[in-house]
Amino acid sequence: MFDRMVDAIWRQTYARYILASGLSLAMDFGTLVVLLWLTVPALAASVCGYLLGLCVHWSISSRAVFVCRARLDVDGRLHQKLLFFGSALVGLAITSTMVGVGTLWGADPRLVKLAAITVSFQVTYLLRRSVVFG
Repeated sequence: MFDRMVDAIWRQTYARYILASGLSLAMDFGTLVVLLWLTVPALAASVCGYLLGLCVHWSISSRAVFVCRARLDVDGRLHQKLLFFGSALVGLAITSTMVGVGTLWGADPRLVKLAAITVSFQVTYLLRRSVVFG
């Protein structure tokens, strides 16, 4: 029964996207924490973490999440990759704005980053599902 439940969940694109996002988030947030520990300014640390997480996300999304919609031809794949990174720029703008404003207001950058993750996650999923792999 457990195997059927896991299989049913795995067949859901959104569930796979959540898993891909979780792995990407581990890279993103881990990088943020390490860079803050190394005294890198919060905004720069946040952007670096986001970009590394993005690379992880593209790899997983194009190979496991939206696999049925991923283009295999060189031109099509490049086009999807550019759209994917374009959607990431939207997420990066959301994240960096929230972290930048939050830290200016004296908030803990880790807590602001967590809030930004929630907003960015929903926006980028919708863009990727409907535009990038639509």
